[in-house]
Amino acid sequence: MQRGTNLGRLGDFNQAVIFDSIRRAKDGVSRVELAESTGLSPQTISNVVRRLLDDGLVREDRTVVSGPGKPRTVLELETNRLMAIGIHLDPGLISLVMLNLRGEVAVHKRLVAPEVGDPADTIGIMASAVEELIEESGQPRDRIVGVGVAAPGPLNPAAGIVSGPPLLDGWTEVEVVKPLAEKLGLEVLLEKDTIAAAIAELWNGDEEEDQNFISVYVGTGIGVGMVVGGEILRGVSNNAGEIGHFSVGEKAAPCECGRDDCLAGVLSFAHLSAKAREAGLPVDAGEDAGVAARAEAMNTFVRLAVEEEPAAVELLRGFCARTADMVGQLVNVLDVDKVIVGGPIWAEVGHQNIDEVGEIINERFSVRSIHGVRVVSSTLGANVGAIGGACAVLDAALSPKASALLLR
Repeated sequence: MQRGTNLGRLGDFNQAVIFDSIRRAKDGVSRVELAESTGLSPQTISNVVRRLLDDGLVREDRTVVSGPGKPRTVLELETNRLMAIGIHLDPGLISLVMLNLRGEVAVHKRLVAPEVGDPADTIGIMASAVEELIEESGQPRDRIVGVGVAAPGPLNPAAGIVSGPPLLDGWTEVEVVKPLAEKLGLEVLLEKDTIAAAIAELWNGDEEEDQNFISVYVGTGIGVGMVVGGEILRGVSNNAGEIGHFSVGEKAAPCECGRDDCLAGVLSFAHLSAKAREAGLPVDAGEDAGVAARAEAMNTFVRLAVEEEPAAVELLRGFCARTADMVGQLVNVLDVDKVIVGGPIWAEVGHQNIDEVGEIINERFSVRSIHGVRVVSSTLGANVGAIGGACAVLDAALSPKASALLLR
């Protein structure tokens, strides 16, 4: 948890620190406890809490007596005072969620294997789905902070542009934020889906334990989000987390980078199709298949693995092992103590593979004599990307940022 400061000109940062502390206190928190946990003076706590009360973000819930002295008033979060919407654009699905201030899903919607080859049509579909979500929720529109779109990289979040994800045909330099904002009349931000998933885990995790971890996203594509010291690692262009070009030491399908030994090639649909044909599995959409056809074929493969068809289970185990091996290298680089694996495909097959993935990562870890690496499946389910998009909106609006301390 961030600690505040009693210096002047930092009211916004202090307010974010205090609000985050109240948000994370599931059973409420008193002003005295806030002063103890944040390091802020009672006067600063009192001033900020008054603003939060006036804004309707918190309420005085009850009084408690703990020893001698004046009874303490417990502050509770007004959970539904503000809401955020997240959209996850994946080659295999479009999912949407509406979150409250606790990061809890109020309503959700999922479009499986939609035809996303036409960006303009897809943006229209997303806008319509958002309108349906708002209507279904019954929430007043003025309570919605904004909409966060989580999309596969590379992308340019500052310009609101998807720059050409390898698995999204036709999405080269496509402007997403501006047209979606115009259709909805709401603030929209764009976030890389793997980074969004890490934000979701950070927002919903334990503030003491979940400070150093890698979030592995397993969907149509695979990537990671990285959290060190409670901060998301974004990189210069907000595209950090690409592990697809790590060399696996063997030849697979050609990669867009020109090599044929990349993890992305091993996990590509072309390589999966070839291996599936060899095993006699009906997972082949053809060389000229579009995004939707490939997604449908991938869904077939996942279904076969869930049904424990031996060849599908064995293929999937090999793909997971390759990914775990690459993640293990990254764990060594960052020296984290936790790996969280999630995403729409992992939500279906994670239970079959989590133990082996954990073993491989810990075998790879070079300082295991000092500490181990806890490897767990995400508790956020198949909608982790969309949850991450909504959390990115809440995080941008409400979480304390170290950059707020800079003098300008």
